[in-house]
Amino acid sequence: MKHLWLVVGLAMLAACNGAPQEEQASEVAVSHSDMETLPREKRVAFMSGHVMAGLALYRAGAPEEAAPHLLHPVSETHAAERAGLEELGFDPATFEAVSRAIEAGRPANEVERLLNGAEANLASMMRRAGGDPIEIISYLMDVLEEEYAIGVSDGVITDPGEYQDAFGFAQVAQRLAMRADNEPLAAELAVLEAMWPETGPLASSTPAPVADVNAQIARVRAQIG
Repeated sequence: MKHLWLVVGLAMLAACNGAPQEEQASEVAVSHSDMETLPREKRVAFMSGHVMAGLALYRAGAPEEAAPHLLHPVSETHAAERAGLEELGFDPATFEAVSRAIEAGRPANEVERLLNGAEANLASMMRRAGGDPIEIISYLMDVLEEEYAIGVSDGVITDPGEYQDAFGFAQVAQRLAMRADNEPLAAELAVLEAMWPETGPLASSTPAPVADVNAQIARVRAQIG
């Protein structure tokens, strides 16, 4: 019931503020992967991308846009994604606290403390999950390319949630490249990440053309080999 309450509460918050229905939209892009069989290191990376998007949006002053992304780790919709992650130290209470604080309009310094805790929990899970960072980056590029194409059409943002998630995947990939100590790959990923505004992946942004993003993804893949 706790998770259901969070889903309903944040859905109402999103509706009141005109925020995208991320929980519904994301299902389109996620359908390419069966989360029940996807290796957990890739599931953690996928989850992290959603949360990274939420962190950026909250820090950009858009809590109503951030809320659905930050809800992702504890949403009943994505229960299969969490299977077995408790062994890696997944702490759902941390993400529930973030969601409640945003919904209640708690002071920014209080929310930021909770956000830092959520970010630290994800980073710890990424380390424990292991896996080949390059292989995970390759997976993230596939997801990013798919979601960006859904999020942007004819030069406008048609699905803010997917546009924002794509940004989160770019951030996670960049961190993985740094962990792998692969400077050329990290440099290309930094260029990719910079294709979103410095102010964050806000729904009101002017997006980079899909063709340009795909071209940069190709450069990233060239470094992967």
